[in-house]
Amino acid sequence: MEKTLGAIELSHDPYGRLVLVDGGGRRHVGVETIRAFPLSEPHRWISICNAEGVEVLWIEDLNSAPAAARELIVEDLARREFMPVIDKVIHVSGQSDPSQWEVQTDRGTTRFLLKGDDDVRRIGPRGAMLIDSSGMRYLVPDLRRLDAASRRTLERYL
Repeated sequence: MEKTLGAIELSHDPYGRLVLVDGGGRRHVGVETIRAFPLSEPHRWISICNAEGVEVLWIEDLNSAPAAARELIVEDLARREFMPVIDKVIHVSGQSDPSQWEVQTDRGTTRFLLKGDDDVRRIGPRGAMLIDSSGMRYLVPDLRRLDAASRRTLERYL
């Protein structure tokens, strides 16, 4: 695992994937940035993992990264951590998998494909998270705050 930050290079390839060139000159295509402690220490302890999920770079303090790399890391973290909050389930197509969902979120109405029951997960005693077929995550912080029909729909999947 690479630990020196001065020699790293980050960029996007023509397909929009994040590419890391580490201090040894190795090129890692499709890397992902992950915060170890996103709430308590958002600018520290950042992991960069390759496309297989293996950590290739550990950043103790984001401020120690080169400015250009730091900007791309912050941008990638914001994209990765974007999580609309579901306010209402408008419609779910059919009872079988995959199912097409239409929901009202804090960002507006959207539609997505849910591959199966495993893509709806309970978060704590009252919340839920849905992960669509493209990996986008949607949050329901408290099922009790949904209308009765939305709550029933989600509870079928939990």
